[in-house]
Amino acid sequence: MASTAAVPFWRSAGMTYISYSNICANIVRNCLKEPHKSDAIAREKVHFTVTKWSEGKPEKPTTRSDDPDV
Repeated sequence: MASTAAVPFWRSAGMTYISYSNICANIVRNCLKEPHKSDAIAREKVHFTVTKWSEGKPEKPTTRSDDPDV
C-alpha cells in the first residue's frame, strides 16, 4: 500500500511538473524589478522546429513559436 505523503504536492493537485515549473517561473519573473523583469520576460519566449516524416524521409522543417503574434 502506497502512502500519499511521498507524493509531490504538484502531482496531488493534478498538475505535471512542467506546468508547476512554468507557474513558479512566471511568479519569479513578475517579482523582479525593472530592468531585470523585462529582460526575463523577453527570454521566456520559446521557438522550436517541427519536422514531419513521410515514407521514412524528413520533410522540410517548420519553425513554431509559443508566441501567438509570430
